[in-house]
Amino acid sequence: MVTQVSPRSCSAWVEAVALLSISVSGLAAEKNTQVIADAVYLHPQQLVTIGEGKRLNLYCKGNGSPTVVFDSGRGDNMAVWALVQPAVSAETRACSYDRAGLGFSDPSPELRTSANLVEDLRRLLRAAHLPPPYVLVGHSVGGLNIKLYAESHLSEVAGLVFVDPTHEDIAKRGFEMDPEAERQYARYLDLLHECLKAESTDFIEGSKLQRTCASLPPNNGHFSDAINALQRQRFTRHGYLFAWISEQANAAFVSSDQVRAAHRDLGDVPLIVLNRQDAHNQLGAALNGDTAKMSTRGVIREVENTSHYIQLDQPQEVINAILEVVHAARANAPNSAP
Repeated sequence: MVTQVSPRSCSAWVEAVALLSISVSGLAAEKNTQVIADAVYLHPQQLVTIGEGKRLNLYCKGNGSPTVVFDSGRGDNMAVWALVQPAVSAETRACSYDRAGLGFSDPSPELRTSANLVEDLRRLLRAAHLPPPYVLVGHSVGGLNIKLYAESHLSEVAGLVFVDPTHEDIAKRGFEMDPEAERQYARYLDLLHECLKAESTDFIEGSKLQRTCASLPPNNGHFSDAINALQRQRFTRHGYLFAWISEQANAAFVSSDQVRAAHRDLGDVPLIVLNRQDAHNQLGAALNGDTAKMSTRGVIREVENTSHYIQLDQPQEVINAILEVVHAARANAPNSAP
């Protein structure tokens, strides 16, 4: 059963999300409880030099075209795709990567704006000899990045899947409705920038600094103790802190401005937006309806019984959406190798 969702008025501005739920039985699927322990996420896979001595960690599986490229949310590494990438790679080549400063990738002194992140990704794909077309899959802030990629380089994009994405207008609209929220957000960013002044030895377990700057995200229950321990270590590295704080600080302003300025219709590119079903996300749901309308083949779907991390809680929903777009892209390009 497919539930179509109409735009609703707003509430929570802090996250941009989306909408639709597919359930064969009409009942919400149980939330996935599988723990990810694959050693792939404990060591670098392929460190690809993209210029100026900067290397990004890349992990590809499978063969075929179009290549599916996963872009993670703010501060996340490629491990968040561990339940999706293997299934997709059974049908086509699927690649995840760590953005600069995150996971096993080298840090970068550049601000982590969507424009810089898109340029890094294009360099990575070229350096790794992964030619277009691509099906781009973006979660959360990664949704901003893949939207800007498609707006700027549409000829390279065969399809798009947005997984509970951030919308470029979510903060702008939210701040307009609640000016105090903007002041609180500014104070929060000031607090985060204090984290950059700390030494690695200052992150004592249980301290205020550790709770503010280095606490594991709520998705940590999906990962093994070894993967979570590695993530805790990353929080004490200046390059990691700079990367995720810069992504956070720029998402609401600079990155969103870049995406908004590049806006264009995406023609008939297959496009699916997956939103978690959440009564507190009415503004995000309405805005992401506009994202779906960027393509004449855009579809919005609401996923039940999930947190922000649909790819971890309901991975099959994400797999289904990606393969649907892959098949549609192949139908658009009959010579594409299966």
